[in-house]
Amino acid sequence: MGDTMRAWAVSTPGPVDSGPLVAIEREIPAPTRGQIRLRVVACGVCRTDLHLVEGDLPPRRPLVIPGHEIVGVVDALGPETTRHSVGDRVGAAWLAHTCGECRFCLADKENLCLYPTFTGWDIDGGYAQYVVVNEDYVYALPVQFNDVDVAPLLCAASLAIAPCARALFPKRGASASTVLEDLRISRPKSPWPKARACTCAPARPRRVKLARSLGVISVGDTDDPLPEPLDASILFAPVGTIVPTALASLDRGGTLAIAASTSPIFLPSITRSTFSRRETFAASRQILERMVVTSWRQPR
Repeated sequence: MGDTMRAWAVSTPGPVDSGPLVAIEREIPAPTRGQIRLRVVACGVCRTDLHLVEGDLPPRRPLVIPGHEIVGVVDALGPETTRHSVGDRVGAAWLAHTCGECRFCLADKENLCLYPTFTGWDIDGGYAQYVVVNEDYVYALPVQFNDVDVAPLLCAASLAIAPCARALFPKRGASASTVLEDLRISRPKSPWPKARACTCAPARPRRVKLARSLGVISVGDTDDPLPEPLDASILFAPVGTIVPTALASLDRGGTLAIAASTSPIFLPSITRSTFSRRETFAASRQILERMVVTSWRQPR
């Protein structure tokens, strides 16, 4: 191993076809206290990475290396590291570090930390041969998943944890397939064994086939009518104009969990929604720093 590594970094944000990512060589980072270095084996491409590359998400520093769905092998240990060993296969996700002191961290809600740092935005991410991460924020990976398949789950799977717990079962958006599979496996042991799921998204044949294979009772476009009012719904799409549609699909007393940072939300029927006790649980507060898509730090 030489002294430098290859990586892709954000130069001038703009449309992907304008070449905002540039190939660079950079000194291989050395882990410091509490950090480990990973030799990157695979890294998924998340929509947040594209937001960063295209300038929708302003880079926090020049030539930052994106990528937060990282599968890697522990290559070096910094001082006072105890959780992992050289050669361990681990994953690193969007949440890179939290303060541990704000009211959310103290309430075991670190995904809502007021002073977080993020992989591939505040610190260099996985579009590189090596990456340095805090050891408390990486995760041992199941051996039954290969590197390429497990990488996207480091974001897509964690995105759904809090909204699913809040809304009971998923309804809308591409990330819903992850949760639908989870529900299909766990339903006999679930507190809601009779829960039925609907999904609304662009009704492409491949998506329809996948949704039906996962037990979905109704598949259609976003504005298509549903066969019955919903007790709960999760909105995964980052599109604020869909929020009124999702609210309208709820039964009285229903809950809508918004799992992604969205464009502006307009609620022309807010009086009716309030009168019928339809709740909106904003998982993200409209900005990425508050997104529920982040993973929780493993307890010591």
